[in-house]
Amino acid sequence: MRQDLINQAVAVIRTNDRGAYTVPTQGLYPFQWNWDSALVSLGMSHFDENRALTEIETLLAHQWEDGMVPHIIFHQHDYGYFPGPEVWNTGRKVPTSGITQPAVAGFALKRLMDRSSRPDALKARAVVSLRKIHAWHEWFFRTRDPEGTGLVAIIHPWESGRDNSVDWDDAFTRVPTDGVAPFKRRDTSHANPAHRPTDEQYKRYIYLVQLFRSLGWDNAKLHDASPFRVVDPGFNAILLRSCSDLAALARDLGEAAIAEQSQAFANRGIAAMETLWDKELGQYFCYDRVANRLIESPSVGGLLAAFCAVPPTRAKAIAARIADIANHCRFLVPSHDPRSPDFDGTRYWRGPVWLVVNYMIADGLFAAGETTIAARIEADSIRLIEESGFAEYYDPITAEPCGGGSFTWTAAMVIEMLSSGKIAA
Repeated sequence: MRQDLINQAVAVIRTNDRGAYTVPTQGLYPFQWNWDSALVSLGMSHFDENRALTEIETLLAHQWEDGMVPHIIFHQHDYGYFPGPEVWNTGRKVPTSGITQPAVAGFALKRLMDRSSRPDALKARAVVSLRKIHAWHEWFFRTRDPEGTGLVAIIHPWESGRDNSVDWDDAFTRVPTDGVAPFKRRDTSHANPAHRPTDEQYKRYIYLVQLFRSLGWDNAKLHDASPFRVVDPGFNAILLRSCSDLAALARDLGEAAIAEQSQAFANRGIAAMETLWDKELGQYFCYDRVANRLIESPSVGGLLAAFCAVPPTRAKAIAARIADIANHCRFLVPSHDPRSPDFDGTRYWRGPVWLVVNYMIADGLFAAGETTIAARIEADSIRLIEESGFAEYYDPITAEPCGGGSFTWTAAMVIEMLSSGKIAA
């Protein structure tokens, strides 16, 4: 059964492979997505490490001059997706979006090199990618942490990867819809509308795109101009884990200056994460920079914080919190607490389980010694695949497959989990 699932997962990835990059799934997402590619490279590395590194290199080839790595690269035109390059209008030779996504590429690059069968042969390529990823990290702290807090803000919900999370609801009310140009969504023609963000949310998404476009996509201006500025613990944990991993890789590759600065980013950020901790709930909360307050929302973002090297007491509390949630659903880890009145088991990031998040939470908890709950998370992930196939995400109570099908990063995470040896045969 283990090898059969791996074979099926490899077939999904090959179906969505476009030569030098993958698309998340056919139809719904016909382009290259930032954190998708980085995570997909991990699964690829088990059967084609050269192609896995190419996936990251293709992503980084479209890095902006200021260091930002955009969240979408529009390699080929496709009318089946909105908003397309004509809406973003970023003026790139190869069109891209104008915002970013979770910076997981540093983690992925280190893991690829750690497991490589020929690291010396890949060293020169790895150094090039390492320098580009470090420039991206510098961009984050320069443009998204202007006050030097050690933590960065997202300025659009799409940057978080958790587009319609309950975490954003209150802050999103500050984003107007007046003046939003008429548009026609394409996502709801590929997936059940009940599984997707609402039209009202989409209007606000597009308002922010129009605002940033009106400012010429000048990242020196966008943070302060956005009415949506939120510090997401999960987003920051991914960045900080990538910083610490990049520091270790830089030491191995002889890049001492990058190693020193990357480790400093990680150390300062992990210390600053303490400002987001909620002792009563036993997890981290988001922080609304505009309203100057914590966002008391029991979402998976505050659990994903375990992906970076949070203090052992925090990792232990997160493990206990997830174990408590497990009493209220069949499959871990729901993207929102099932006991919350805002929970919706099939609507994108308002309740469903995502294997990429499961993988990162479990990875962090394994590293922290919280192996029992980490193993349960990975076992639940594989049970979902066995029951419902390679979907984009799943209802944590019914296992209903939701969103797109034959999903690339879901397949990649299956390969990662089953190849780790941590799940019983």
